[in-house]
Amino acid sequence: MIGKGSLPVFIAGKLLKVVFTVWIVTTLIFFLIRLMPSNPIERYIQSLVVQYGMTYEESSARASALFAIDLEANLFSQYLDYLSGAIRLDFGTSFLSPGVPVTAIIAARLPWTLFTVGMGLLFAFALGIVLGALAAYRRDAWWEPVVSGTSSFLSAVPDFLIAIFLILLFGVFTWGGRGSIVPIFQLRGNYGPGVTPGWNWAFLRSVWGHGFVPILTYFFSQIGIWVLLMKGSTTSCLNSDYATIARARGLRPEKILRSYIGRNAMLPIATEFAMRLGFILGGSLIIEQLFVYQGLGLELLKATSNRDYPLMQAIFLVMTVAIVLSNLFAELLYGVLDPRIRQEGKGPHG
Repeated sequence: MIGKGSLPVFIAGKLLKVVFTVWIVTTLIFFLIRLMPSNPIERYIQSLVVQYGMTYEESSARASALFAIDLEANLFSQYLDYLSGAIRLDFGTSFLSPGVPVTAIIAARLPWTLFTVGMGLLFAFALGIVLGALAAYRRDAWWEPVVSGTSSFLSAVPDFLIAIFLILLFGVFTWGGRGSIVPIFQLRGNYGPGVTPGWNWAFLRSVWGHGFVPILTYFFSQIGIWVLLMKGSTTSCLNSDYATIARARGLRPEKILRSYIGRNAMLPIATEFAMRLGFILGGSLIIEQLFVYQGLGLELLKATSNRDYPLMQAIFLVMTVAIVLSNLFAELLYGVLDPRIRQEGKGPHG
């Protein structure tokens, strides 16, 4: 039991849980990655021996200096070095790009993923809660089955199938003999060739053009979920005692929906949104590969296929921290909005 209505104690308990969870996951990531077949450092050492006729000891010394690792250290010593580096946000250099700090790679790729996935999630959330509330409040309207049916369908379709359909729709099919809606080259990469990155109109227009279909993919893969969640939450509130009393008092339907129903229906939806913020990074793996979009998801795929241990560990850690912090934010938000949660000492999910 965490405190009795004490918000500082409630927060402290949740923070301790976050630290413990991140440590456990970080430890598992470190050891599981090293169980993967094929050692990239050993492959590099053997290539030096074969190509340049160097001795194994000379090749090992060069690899140790190039990748800034101690090849003689045992696994536990490597683990301690990894933990101390992670605390300092020093994840070493990439095996795939020798000499390039892992933090620099993540800093270059993370904003692109946040841009596309974040925009798609925000648009889907904003429109989804409006459509969901209206579908619950106007259950007799002709369009309600259309909205609910479409939402159920979209929520069941995998995001990569949505991406493939949109690629065909915008980049492959021709319409009226005028060609595709979006040039096929614009469905690959983050921005066009020959465009100078910076705060200039040509770059911003190119970024939006290349990011439009990926954003649309995330939008369609999420909006059905938000419509159904908001519809269910609003329906539950419409059948509650306080809604019945408000109607008996003769309040206008718009007033009831805005001040009574909407506010209470948004409570579980807001916490669900906070939790999903942490999962947006992990949801980019396949989509970024389909669009060759240079974000964190595509970087993780390249690191995994090339056994780039430092980069893999760092990206997995970033995703873990994002998920854990989003869950923490959801529990704190729920605790602030509903003080009963603080008194019970647990969040909406335990």
